[in-house]
Amino acid sequence: MAPPGRDGRCGSISKSRLGPSESGLGDLYGLWRERVLERRPFQYVVGCEHWRDLVLWVGEGVLIPRPETEVVVDLVREVVIGRSGRGDGEEVWADLGTGSGAIAVGMGGVVGERGRVVATDLSEVAVEVARFNVERYGLKDKVQIRQGSWFEPLEDVKGKLTGLVSNPPYIPSRNLPGLQAEVGRYEPKLALDGGESGMDHLIHLCEGSVSYLKPGGFFAFETNGDEQSEFLVDFMVSKLENRFRDVKAVADFAGIKRFVTGFCS
Repeated sequence: MAPPGRDGRCGSISKSRLGPSESGLGDLYGLWRERVLERRPFQYVVGCEHWRDLVLWVGEGVLIPRPETEVVVDLVREVVIGRSGRGDGEEVWADLGTGSGAIAVGMGGVVGERGRVVATDLSEVAVEVARFNVERYGLKDKVQIRQGSWFEPLEDVKGKLTGLVSNPPYIPSRNLPGLQAEVGRYEPKLALDGGESGMDHLIHLCEGSVSYLKPGGFFAFETNGDEQSEFLVDFMVSKLENRFRDVKAVADFAGIKRFVTGFCS
């Protein structure tokens, strides 16, 4: 899986491939076949996705970042602005299950001079893609990508995190066969399957946040929508012994309760 050119263009379609030559038409037919007949996601065909103000390299083996997930970066920015002028030490943020690195790269641009981001992913492919996207935007000194499952690569920052975000797998296993072809055939099951109820990873993140966030630390988790968000708010308020405060569901662009946010007590 080769990355796109560093000039910012999406990788697969170059100007030479769009010419009127016979070979150019053959290339275009191949692209059309991949997208229309084989239902391969357009982002995988061209090798990138436009997300916020970024152009990110994506490929098979990595979840394609969705527009609604952009809200996570906005939520982080609001917290950073609210914390402006407090303290003088380094602030460490984490993005768990980073995939393409979209959230981590976006956070790298908003966490301020004192902030840095540590992003984790179990997938070797995702780690490669995320590192490329971080390097492409000149954020190697601001964003670090580590391979491992959820909290495992974060022992050195345990109890020290200023903020923790994640867009984890949250689709119930039974619903995977019903996904549209572009998703079910091509996007990685590892990034989609949330277990029997879809909540396995979300619950794990909630429980782990207690140990990894410092007092006052912020969290934001993406969910499948209203039902999961409402369940998660209730779980964090009633089941985790008042370890969190100001826990609430936050709507996405469509008015769906897509995110759960709050602070460690």
